[in-house]
Amino acid sequence: MNIKFFNFSLTESADYRERHWILQGILALIFIALAARAFYLHIIDQEFLRKQGDARMVRTETINAHRGMIMDRNGIPLAVSTPVTSVWINPKEVYELAHPDPKAKKPKPPVYLDYNAIASAIGLEPNELKRKVEANPKKEFMYLKRHLAPDVAKVVLDRDFPAVYGTNEYRRYYPQGEATAHVIGFTDLDDKGKEGVELAFEKELAGVSGLQQVIKDRKGRKVKDITQLSPAKAGQDIYLSFDARVQYIAHRELARAVQEHEADAAYLVSIDVKTGEVLAIVNQPAYNPNNRSKLVPAQLRNRAITDMFEPGSTMKVFTVIAALESGKYTTDSLFNTNPGRYRVYNKTITDHHNYGVINLHTLITKSSNIASAQIAESLPKETLPMLHRRFGFGQVTESGFPGESKGLLQPPKSWGPVEIATMSYGYGVTVTALQLARAYAALANHGVSHPISLKRISQQNAPSTQLVTAKIADTLFPMMESVISSEGTAIKASVPGYRVAGKTGTAHKAKGGGYAKNEYMSLFAGFAPVADPRVAMVVIMDGAKKGGYYGGAVSAPVFSRVMAETLRLMNIPLDKPLEEPAKPKVMTATPVQTTLAERV
Repeated sequence: MNIKFFNFSLTESADYRERHWILQGILALIFIALAARAFYLHIIDQEFLRKQGDARMVRTETINAHRGMIMDRNGIPLAVSTPVTSVWINPKEVYELAHPDPKAKKPKPPVYLDYNAIASAIGLEPNELKRKVEANPKKEFMYLKRHLAPDVAKVVLDRDFPAVYGTNEYRRYYPQGEATAHVIGFTDLDDKGKEGVELAFEKELAGVSGLQQVIKDRKGRKVKDITQLSPAKAGQDIYLSFDARVQYIAHRELARAVQEHEADAAYLVSIDVKTGEVLAIVNQPAYNPNNRSKLVPAQLRNRAITDMFEPGSTMKVFTVIAALESGKYTTDSLFNTNPGRYRVYNKTITDHHNYGVINLHTLITKSSNIASAQIAESLPKETLPMLHRRFGFGQVTESGFPGESKGLLQPPKSWGPVEIATMSYGYGVTVTALQLARAYAALANHGVSHPISLKRISQQNAPSTQLVTAKIADTLFPMMESVISSEGTAIKASVPGYRVAGKTGTAHKAKGGGYAKNEYMSLFAGFAPVADPRVAMVVIMDGAKKGGYYGGAVSAPVFSRVMAETLRLMNIPLDKPLEEPAKPKVMTATPVQTTLAERV
């Protein structure tokens, strides 16, 4: 038995050696294969390992483009972009940290996010934060706080919260605040224009984002910039036609007037007569574009371009233009307004007083509805509506402002005798403040109209259209100047050292399909200096309840204060002695009542 056992052992030992050499051979082959593979990857095909490394460490990130600046005509910043940091969280990573894979070779202990600490650091409510994160376990991106100051965000990120990261962005800041809110508008959280100039010129202001490759650690923090794939292209800077100084003065005076007269709203538009550039657009109520947390939607309305209203007696200057253009009337033509009432079919038209027999000059000075209606009644019915359209009423100004209204001119089928008569003194037609200002600017420019421009105009010769002959336009200057006198309706619109021409207007507000009995739109439209007009301005007070409601009482004083500062800032020469008030002689055919109530 021993021999057999010995023989068996020898045989088994030989088999073992054979298997040993086979195993050694297999291991050698494996080693050779691995070495060959390593040689291939490191020497021949290096790109594979580079890609694998890059996949774990190299990231492609967006280079946010800097939005263009918005500046006034003198280079004063109205909108600038400042760098900010937005803090975000990866809910999927939060879930994976709290629920590690139990089948992993080396199971990791669960890591739980300290919601209380994060919420406290950023200023959030802990339970709400926890609910949002845990409700989206598959989501890889969720903002925690947008647009933090970089130093504040750094404090948060330095605490090394798991799954919490930061990204660099830009936030819009508006140095002039409320004063330019309705002009400039604002951008949303993604830096896209949403209102005003920010929206109107979005394509120019918005930059083009770039791309770059960076190395990031496992926490998503950038370790090194590798290469720029495409550069970011900053947005274009824009110089507006607005003057920030005029804009602020108008904002201040309009706010003061709204408070003084307890008005519902107010708006003002100022235009450079020579170029069509808008110098100021102001609305009340206003809002702070830098803090919109308590913004009421009604505050967003740029009433000067969106709100339509019946302009009242400010339209009588165009009725006089129609009269002079027709050839049927001259400045000496007479109108019998006795006894202060006039009937057109079923409509009774009245004047504030019985002015008796008057001429065109007195029509404007005293603002006679009856004389205006008589002119309209004597002309072909299409004359007045078509003249209104020629001056831009019933159509947008093409200013580019978002949401601009075009006003309303009744269609020809509605041009009955009553409608034409009321149209002559500003009822039955609706306009915007911007349209009215543009029309008065054309009149002030001796009948020449320029396109409305929101941007600063560099060329001297802006495009123009002759709307009415200079002879007729200039004929209205002394008539409108007489309104700003003791015989007129707007002595409070006078400006020391300058001759002013204009027209008041007071109109009942349209309401519920009719007219509100005790609610008014109070207007003053005018220009200065008369010797060489440079600035046209329209002021509208909506629903004044205290201190009167006539245009000459509530709107004219605002015009006076803003116009005085505007002319001073523009270095416009005086055209009359400071100590001598303008008192143009009023030509009347017969003695009339001259008791002045500041009225339409």
